[in-house]
Amino acid sequence: MFKKTLPQLASEYSADTAIPGITLAVAGLISSPITLADSNAKRPAAPPFACFSSQMNDRLADRPRYEKPLWNLHDGLTLPDWLSISLEQRTRYEILDGQFRAHAQGGDQQMPLETCLSLEASFDVFRFGVEFLDSRQFGSDSGSPINNTHANEADFLQAYLAFAQRNFLDSDIGTEVILGRQTFNFGSRRLVARNVFRNTINAFTGARLRFQDNGKWQFNGFVTIPVGRYPNDRQELLDGNHEWDKELYKTWFSGGILEIYDIGWKTNVELYLYHLSEGDQNDHATRNRRLFTPGMRWYRKAARGEFDFQLETAGQFGTVRATNESGDGRDLDHTAWFQHVSVGYTVDMPWSPRLALHYDYASGDSDPNDDKSERFDTLFGARRFEYSPTGIYGVVARGNLNSPGYRLNISPRDDLQAFFSHRFFWLAESRDSWTAAGLRDASGASGDYLGHQIELSTRWNVNSSLNFETGWTHLFKGGFARDAPNAPDGQDVDYFYVQSLFRF
Repeated sequence: MFKKTLPQLASEYSADTAIPGITLAVAGLISSPITLADSNAKRPAAPPFACFSSQMNDRLADRPRYEKPLWNLHDGLTLPDWLSISLEQRTRYEILDGQFRAHAQGGDQQMPLETCLSLEASFDVFRFGVEFLDSRQFGSDSGSPINNTHANEADFLQAYLAFAQRNFLDSDIGTEVILGRQTFNFGSRRLVARNVFRNTINAFTGARLRFQDNGKWQFNGFVTIPVGRYPNDRQELLDGNHEWDKELYKTWFSGGILEIYDIGWKTNVELYLYHLSEGDQNDHATRNRRLFTPGMRWYRKAARGEFDFQLETAGQFGTVRATNESGDGRDLDHTAWFQHVSVGYTVDMPWSPRLALHYDYASGDSDPNDDKSERFDTLFGARRFEYSPTGIYGVVARGNLNSPGYRLNISPRDDLQAFFSHRFFWLAESRDSWTAAGLRDASGASGDYLGHQIELSTRWNVNSSLNFETGWTHLFKGGFARDAPNAPDGQDVDYFYVQSLFRF
């Protein structure tokens, strides 16, 4: 197990530490016929940094959302307009000093690498696309909290056939149908998301139907089978074994989300309903969740010199098994809810400072001995953008949580963004689990205060093909984090990361 302290690591860390991953990407540049565009060409101030979001232009929009990366394989290979190819490589080095998970000791480190290759062929209103994702890690050992969110080597993330027409049957309604394996980003991304910071990405196989009246409203409906990431065995992941991902054919995830834009005072609204029905499959044990999740979100986007806000409420009901043990057939009645409230203001001045106040509540299980389940289930949502980095950190999840906080964003230059955030964490129910840490005190004697956290993060967009990002997070442990059964020692937790992202 990695046991050096953060100050020792910091003194040993140098630019050489990050060179292997960067060198790998540069080698790809040198060995590939890349076209270097005019250095004065317009570049986006904040290029998207999710894997391949820069290539995912909306086929129903009036104009493309993103421009080509400054360095791009398509032009370098002089490919025809109907064929696109993209390559993206991210290398991150992350270290953890101190522990918060049950039974854990010392520190940890990991170097996750994520490489994506995307191909798409377009023929009028039809297109066929594939996306190949290789997510692997180096540096983990037997004491590391490794699972299939850290590694998923060499597999097809997407393979789809799509139809899109902006004026379907002269109705002025844009229509899109996507069939096959695909990824989703819906609404706030709190419940259904294409992961960004995490080293692996959720995928689904099925059908998606979308209708859109540009600038007025949009509806997405889908019926899918989630894709299981394999291997999911800890030792196989440490050994770097490969196994093809498989659809979890006994699990269905479906739903719909209606978005209505600018209903007044630049306010937008979303209404949604998701349904998850799962069953055990081979080596994939489940809690046989049968969950309906209705919700709504009201929001106004941030703009200079203006207030913005978000208000999202989601309920949840259905049944869930008490455990995922094969012999457990006891179903619990499930009732839970989630609430997010935030308000912000962007100052109309240099650096565009924006201060935002946040509050999140996700219900927990009030009594571990009854026949009820009350902890909110975040389904396939993302959490880094709201709470903290994930990777080997990921200190909180959207379940059994009571968390206020604030954040300050600044942009000293068009190509430089930074933020500082401070959040406080309590358990919504003291007798339920701190889910991210695997800690629980069924008696409630350890209290409900997890602690508070500060985070600093900076991203430099060198151009639309390259950016660098770094961040530091410190968790000041509260009473529950120190005193709960099986809790590690009372040392606070430091997490640091540095990463590069190349996009071709």
